[in-house]
Amino acid sequence: MNSQWYGIVLLGGPGSGKGTQAVLLASALNIPHISTGDLFRYNLKQGTPLGILAKSYMDRGELVPDEVTVAMVRDRLSQPDCALGFILDGFPRNVAQAEALDAVLAEFGRVITSAPYLHVNDAVLLERLSNRWTCRSCGAVFNKVTPPPREGCKKEHCDGELYRRPDDEPETQKNRIRVYEKQTAPLIIFYAKRGLISEISGEQDVEHVQLDMLRAVNLGMSGSSSQGAMKPSAADEEC
Repeated sequence: MNSQWYGIVLLGGPGSGKGTQAVLLASALNIPHISTGDLFRYNLKQGTPLGILAKSYMDRGELVPDEVTVAMVRDRLSQPDCALGFILDGFPRNVAQAEALDAVLAEFGRVITSAPYLHVNDAVLLERLSNRWTCRSCGAVFNKVTPPPREGCKKEHCDGELYRRPDDEPETQKNRIRVYEKQTAPLIIFYAKRGLISEISGEQDVEHVQLDMLRAVNLGMSGSSSQGAMKPSAADEEC
């Protein structure tokens, strides 16, 4: 059983296979995969104080403030199953959130140990997103990387119906990719300055991506530099 502690921020655009890799990595390292989407759904469904607060903003058509999201993450990271670490998926989304995450971890005497960046070319992302199926019951997503079973979802014994979301149109997805890249570029620089970013090709098969992920997070723990690790350029340093 793994006894090392991991603080992993997993970066990757929509359609990069990030969710699939996060689940595999969590299983391999015996730490929880924390998706902020799942975190929001849990708090809303359970009617927690943070869920009620988030819903009050959503009902007014407003964005949920960073401090509410950070509070949800802080509460989740304080749970016993995070004793050996965690994999964050979907958070932080910007530098302000990354700095807030640092402050939360400082309370626990912890730091982020690695930030693997799953890179996939835009054309490939668009192809994957345009061929995507979603389970109505559990929300699992399938595409050309993780093709759906013919009988329905079958994820963790779920028999939910699979459907195509209305927003899976190419123009909508192109905009999603542009927004993600605009948000994430400063975040990549933020973690690269600490030597925590390792760029991994998400266009390999699932098994090879996972091997690269494991290599990246373990080298990050040892403080060694890995092949594919990104360092900020001189221009980045001036940001």
